[in-house]
Order: sequence, then C-alpha cells, then structure tokens
Amino acid sequence: MFEVTSIVIGTIVALLPIVNPISSSVIFIALTKDFSEETKNHQALMACIYMSIILIVFLIAGVLIMRFFGISIPGVRIAGGLIITGIGFKMLSSNKSDKIWEPTKVEAGHESDIAFTPLAMPMLSGPGSIAVILGMAANVIKIIEYVAISIGIIIVAIISYLVFRGSTKIVRFLGVNGMNVLNRIMGFLLVCVGIQFIVYGVYGFIVDEELSKPVMEMIRGLSQ
Repeated sequence: MFEVTSIVIGTIVALLPIVNPISSSVIFIALTKDFSEETKNHQALMACIYMSIILIVFLIAGVLIMRFFGISIPGVRIAGGLIITGIGFKMLSSNKSDKIWEPTKVEAGHESDIAFTPLAMPMLSGPGSIAVILGMAANVIKIIEYVAISIGIIIVAIISYLVFRGSTKIVRFLGVNGMNVLNRIMGFLLVCVGIQFIVYGVYGFIVDEELSKPVMEMIRGLSQ
C-alpha cells in the first residue's frame, strides 16, 4: 500500500508542474470568453478526459514504442530530462503565462470545440508531460505500478478540471504578478525534475555495459 501511495504522489509531483493548469487557465479564459458557463465546464471536462487518455496510452504503450524504435531506457530519461529542463528554463525566464503558439490560439478562437486542441494537446498533455510518463513507464515492472501511475494521472486531470472551473476567480485573485511568480516556481520545479531525469539517464547509461561498451571502446581507440 505504501509503495502504491508513493508512486501516486510521485506521479502527481512530477506531472503537475509541467501540466501547470493555473498557467493554462489564462488561455482557457481567453478561448472560452464567449461560451456559456455550461459549455465552458463541458470543454474543461472533456479536455481533462482527453489528457488522461493520451497520457495513459503513452504509459501503457511506452515500452512498446521504445522497443519498436530501438530506444533505450537511459536514452528516454536523458531526452525527457532535456525537454523538461528546457520548458522549465523558458518558464523561469518568460514574463508570459501563454503556453500555446499564436497561430494555434487564433485557429482555436474560430472553433467551438477546443477540448482536444489546444487544451488537451498541446497544453495539458504536451511533449513535456509525455516525456515524464515515458520516463516513468521505463521503470514499471508490476501491473500495480501501471495502476498507481494511472491514478496519479487521473488526480492531476481532476485538479486541472477544478482549476479550469474556477479559473476566473483564481486569475483575478493571483493577478499578473502572482501568475508570473507561480509560473517561475513551477519552472524551477520542472528544472529540478528534468535534471534528475538526466542524472538517472546518465547513470543508467554508465552502468549498462551493453550501452556503454561501444562508447568506451571508441574512446580507447581514439586515445591510442
């Protein structure tokens, strides 16, 4: 039970900063300003359902995807760490909480259904979120661990839904400065998570003789 709880909490801690629903709520308000309250809530619910489905699919199929493309576990960790760290640095240095591109935003403004794009993809379950899930999938051994991570994903989705529902009040309460401060805190947490992924990846590469042996032989050949 303790193991399951720790995995669930670890998933929430790793995923929530990169999903960052409070930052995304600013875009949600802009895109749904002409929607009725009922439609707005429905769009928020569907976006979070789509997000859960996308991330759980990557969790379950993650190992198969890596095997198909011949990607090693340390490689996934390092690549995911670089993506997450890059997003974190952008959040630390940026004064804007806007996470989606202007063309996507303009296009979404003409659509009545924004739940899948841009809310679920790429805002909630973008490359960073997928990288986190793939990194976790690489460590899964038991079925109960898949269940625990899935529960963590669903909890993050529920938190995101609640934030979207109360987005107007939250943004008004925090203000521009509060949003920027929160964005930087989330960015710092992402940098920490990303660096940790890279450290694990490098360590895994070093201790795995099958991966490190060709590199070591090449280094020896250059030194001779």
